[in-house]
Amino acid sequence: MSEIGEAPPVDRVDIWNREDMEPRIREILDRTVRDRVKGPYAAKTDMEVVAMLERYFARTEGLESIRISGVSRMAGGASKEQFAFTLQHEGDPAGERLVLRMDPLEAISQTCRGREAQVHIAFADILPVAPVRSIDADGEILGQPAIILGFVNGVTEPSEGKGHGVSGIGTRYDDWAAKLAPQFVDTLAQVHRFDWRSADLSYFAAPEAGTRQAPIWQVNWWSQVWWDGVVQPVAMVTYAERWLRENAPVCDAPVMCHSDLRLGNFMFEEPSGKFTAVLDWELAHIGDFHEDIAWAIQRLFGTWTDDGTFLVCGLIARDEFLSAYEVASGNQIDPVKLHYYEVLNAYKCAVIDLGQAMRAATESNNHQDIILTWLGSAGAVFLEQLVMLIRKA
Repeated sequence: MSEIGEAPPVDRVDIWNREDMEPRIREILDRTVRDRVKGPYAAKTDMEVVAMLERYFARTEGLESIRISGVSRMAGGASKEQFAFTLQHEGDPAGERLVLRMDPLEAISQTCRGREAQVHIAFADILPVAPVRSIDADGEILGQPAIILGFVNGVTEPSEGKGHGVSGIGTRYDDWAAKLAPQFVDTLAQVHRFDWRSADLSYFAAPEAGTRQAPIWQVNWWSQVWWDGVVQPVAMVTYAERWLRENAPVCDAPVMCHSDLRLGNFMFEEPSGKFTAVLDWELAHIGDFHEDIAWAIQRLFGTWTDDGTFLVCGLIARDEFLSAYEVASGNQIDPVKLHYYEVLNAYKCAVIDLGQAMRAATESNNHQDIILTWLGSAGAVFLEQLVMLIRKA
């Protein structure tokens, strides 16, 4: 009887090599662990923000007679510090309205302001995005990583409507959906059509096409977040990581992924409904387009009509959304890969809610510990999703 050998590997990617990760992401995760002991973190006061910005613009741009006014803490951004302010100086007495997005000691996701800035710049002539005014990627001047953006007018949910919730969750768009849904689909298509090779994305690395590196990079990223920050072990999270490694699909043609395009992460003007800004690019990376599609269709990010129809991001029925995306993008959705990335995204959210959010709150390293603790309760939703999705695989 002949011996039956092991099946040849799909490619040379080692699915259990945890060191196989984008270099910049590795830097950020290592920095998180290293700096964790510096806490606790206190929310910045308006006076502190004014002093920080005055020093920053004097040093980086040599501005004179600087005046920072109209400082206002902004809602949104589940764990970042965000302030709107007006910058006036000798060369611009009228001033400009700007937004400071600044990292606390720990957030629900540890990301790179340099990557965020590069994506904003790359898409400036393609999508409505806030213009980049300045960047302190590692906090060398401001003291903590930050990006300064131009102020954009608009709303993330209808001013008069139902279902307002944290981070957009539970938003009902109702009659607005007919105006917003086509723009949402088109935005995803444009992100995925973007020629990332032609842009300055020096903070990024691209996974090798035709291999499993794209999903494995994501599994390594988020499993590292889990094991670095876990407060209490959860068996389902460990099992899901193994499943994701063993079932990682090949990514034939890596694309730019927004990685968090959902309800609450785009702004529009009233009453036209025209998009004025696509928000929160901090998780952007080069990977498989199925990841973005799977992220958008998560049940927690959707709503239901009165007759029980699930609406993706409160905008459009799932099957209609998938068909519209294929038409707009020219990409053919593989249902097996889509299901894989649904599992990956549920895993990512469980890690964020039960791991990083709880660790940041426990260590008092974030100014929004109440919201972070609340997010921990959402972890059970994603554990349930992991069970259901893996059973269906």
